[in-house]
Amino acid sequence: MFAPQKPDPVQARKELQGNLKAFALSIWINSKTMCGIFGLYSYHVGCTRQQIVDCLLQGLARLEYRGYDSAGFAIDGTDVDVPLVVKAKGKVEDLRVLSKATFSRLGHDMGSAPGGVTQCGIAHTRWATHGRPSSLNAHPQSSGDGDEFLVVHNGIITNYHVLKEFLQSKGEEFVSDTDTEVIAKMCKFVHHSLGNSTSFPEMLMDVMSRLEGSYALLVRSTHYPGQLLACKKGSPLILGLKAGNQSPLASPRTALLSGGVKDGNDKLEYFLSSDASAIVEHTKQVFVLEDGDVVHLSDGKLAIFNTLEKNDGHGINGMRKNPELVELDMEVEQIMKGGYDHFMQKEIFEQPETLLQTMRGRVIFEDLPMDQSRIKLGGLVEHIETIKRCRRLVIVACGTSYNTGLACRPALENLISMPVACELASDLLDRQTPIFRDDACIFMSQSGETADTLRSLEFALKRGALCVGITNTVGSAIARLTHCGVHLNAGAEIGVASTKAYTSQIVVLMLLALSLSGDTVSSFEERKKVIEALESLSEAVKKALALDDKISALASSLANEHSLLIFGRGSNFATAVEGALKVKEVSLMHSEGILAGEMKHGPLALVDEHMPILVIATPDSVYTKMISVIEQLRARGANMIVICSEEDDKIMSTAGSGATILPVPSLHEYIQPVVNIIPLQLLSYHLAVNRGHNVDQPRNLAKSVTVSEES
Repeated sequence: MFAPQKPDPVQARKELQGNLKAFALSIWINSKTMCGIFGLYSYHVGCTRQQIVDCLLQGLARLEYRGYDSAGFAIDGTDVDVPLVVKAKGKVEDLRVLSKATFSRLGHDMGSAPGGVTQCGIAHTRWATHGRPSSLNAHPQSSGDGDEFLVVHNGIITNYHVLKEFLQSKGEEFVSDTDTEVIAKMCKFVHHSLGNSTSFPEMLMDVMSRLEGSYALLVRSTHYPGQLLACKKGSPLILGLKAGNQSPLASPRTALLSGGVKDGNDKLEYFLSSDASAIVEHTKQVFVLEDGDVVHLSDGKLAIFNTLEKNDGHGINGMRKNPELVELDMEVEQIMKGGYDHFMQKEIFEQPETLLQTMRGRVIFEDLPMDQSRIKLGGLVEHIETIKRCRRLVIVACGTSYNTGLACRPALENLISMPVACELASDLLDRQTPIFRDDACIFMSQSGETADTLRSLEFALKRGALCVGITNTVGSAIARLTHCGVHLNAGAEIGVASTKAYTSQIVVLMLLALSLSGDTVSSFEERKKVIEALESLSEAVKKALALDDKISALASSLANEHSLLIFGRGSNFATAVEGALKVKEVSLMHSEGILAGEMKHGPLALVDEHMPILVIATPDSVYTKMISVIEQLRARGANMIVICSEEDDKIMSTAGSGATILPVPSLHEYIQPVVNIIPLQLLSYHLAVNRGHNVDQPRNLAKSVTVSEES
């Protein structure tokens, strides 16, 4: 049995991440954890308390799509030993209202600056994993009376029960249900155990050594006034730097790390965040922190240590690092709604352009001789031949990314003549699915950080499979851990319901199929037709988007319905499943994507004149079978909505005059699912609006799922 040759992991990482100096952090926006943390540390800037609060609240507002059931912040108080902490159940706006009332009641002068040359604030917006949404469970979490240590946390501490029992045995009492309170109280315990002579970073490194799980932390303490710590393991964290009116890139890195800026410009601002969206409006100069990093901010000085490195003689367990300062390839406009009512709406209408971005530089649309490739995937160029020699492809993903695999499986199987399996990551782990050394496993995740997909990746790596990553997030865990891969280049996706990432994933998988079949003579003509369809795709999506008004009216008529069934077959079974997922996510209406070939095996019992049924019937290899499905549904008086090709008189007459027709442009059947999903994305959006739900922040959901049932 052939075992694929494993590429050099260092080289693979370079190929996947590209040139770090052009690091495309614009798509860090949808990173790992389901909460958002934001921190501000300034030196000689002289901000008022109100300006600090406004900055923290604006940062949280940028991160709110990551969690929105409670929020909180802590800033310097009038007395340096007493920080001001405000926490609220609800959204960031609720926190804003509460903070105004709190400061007014306490008589704080918000127009004055805190004493000292340094100013510090930490903030958090939460998506509940431990404990119900409440002000007690909101962050920052405290070590107890006096707020000696305050912590905000992204991630999950898997051994918090053990640590909690240990601390309780030492007399600590807990007031919240969170795992984060354990961290704050452990900081207090370690500090009191080691004594006041222990430095702030050394204390935190001791705490880190006791924690298991994933975390990004911001920590402040009354024992270390004028200082702020940050650290990470598994969860993302970036550090932005603004040096007065001068770009930090012009300052010597050694000066930045050891003693501030040495050119007379002593105004410094540091911003810490879960992702770039909260930082880009302040600065584009950032450090991308790595696992084990500890950031220490004190007296305007920045020091970065790493607990995974050996002691370098500074007396702290962790080598002092000189990380790469990089520039965000991102504009503020990308995180704004740009005239649209919601981010989801904006992202749906961005797809003609994002699809072009995904293909740019990767497809040659001019005809070339058969022996010349028209597809170039830079992250895979060294590994295509290895993948071709593998026994099978295994696509592993969750949610929308899994539906992408279903949509592209027929094309992959037909073009490359290789068995293709689609696996839900959680189910693969539950079944301990056999993975072999001659398998090529494709791990897809918009964020690149989905917990079950990451665990499945670790599972496959241990079994020697060649692992390929497809993500929208440069520098994500999947991008780092896979042997090779492709980035979507779809840009920032802020709406919780994924739209443009789904269509870009389909395009990337089709480019992979074309690349793998590039030397197959028998599929040459088919490949040409697919590439022609890709060239026409952006314009076809624009035409599909022109249905918006008609779909808005349709959504109004369906707003009071309780259920929607969606039938599809072949590649469009995935379209049906993905469309149903979108309807459920944002409109909170029950919806089910059904394989039309299974209609007689149960689903037909649900059909009557009251049940809305949507059928996807564009020309493909199962077109005549879908005509039969429509005939059977009409015979039972179904209330039908049909997505079909423009001027498809056969489908329109079969559906009857009572059916609602949504005509879309016709492309090659392998590419058609990209066009067909557009009406369903629009329908789910307008249903949510008509039913009065928050489109961008659906109930109980956050942008990326990084907590599994095992956590």
